[in-house]
Amino acid sequence: MNRPHCRLLSFHVAQGAWNMAADEALLESAAAGTASFRLYGWLQPTLSLGYFQASAVRSAYPRLGELAWVRRPSGGAALVHHFEVTYALALPPGAPWQKVGESWLCRMHVVLADALASLGVKTARLCGDQEEKKLGDVLCFLHHTPGDLLIGDAKIVGSAQRKQRGALMQHGSILLAASPWTPQLPGIRELTGVNLSAEMLATTVAEQWAKQTGWQLVASEWTPRERQRIEELAANKYSQPAWNCKR
Repeated sequence: MNRPHCRLLSFHVAQGAWNMAADEALLESAAAGTASFRLYGWLQPTLSLGYFQASAVRSAYPRLGELAWVRRPSGGAALVHHFEVTYALALPPGAPWQKVGESWLCRMHVVLADALASLGVKTARLCGDQEEKKLGDVLCFLHHTPGDLLIGDAKIVGSAQRKQRGALMQHGSILLAASPWTPQLPGIRELTGVNLSAEMLATTVAEQWAKQTGWQLVASEWTPRERQRIEELAANKYSQPAWNCKR
């Protein structure tokens, strides 16, 4: 029996508008039948707001307003992308990609926990139903929800989703270390003493993801049509006040 094929796009570092445009392009490709997985970084420390957040929350903490910022196509609360790795998974509708009753938030976070364990971080665990708590209204990592990845009482991975014509795009942030813009949020380095590089983590996560899904992960690049679409979305949507300041 042939294994399902999923593209693995190479690790890439880009501006916030390009990253969000790329994730939306992945969703469009998934709706057309192509599954994709990518891990990436950000060219500069960047604040991303959830789709429904008001842009005024940038003034909630003293230094957030200093950061480049972008609005995500997904919901959730604000993230500071600095010492972290972001992943994006885009899956077509239906089986084998999406099964009825299956939570890709939890499934992906188990993959991440096992990848971290193989790198020496053995204490990451899923947040239980009774552990939900909200320590602030602005930052994603101050809101612990069931399925989030925790070390002790600190959140180190949070994810959000968007769907289109049954296709799923899920992206999330893996916090490697505390950022000076959000010193109240400890990362893996502060919590465990383990210092992980983004590239090392990206490679290990991809390996663990292929192992747990059993799918064939095929190293790929963007198609010319996707590259064109990313440039269009970055220029006309994600870098524009009409999108970023819409709330």
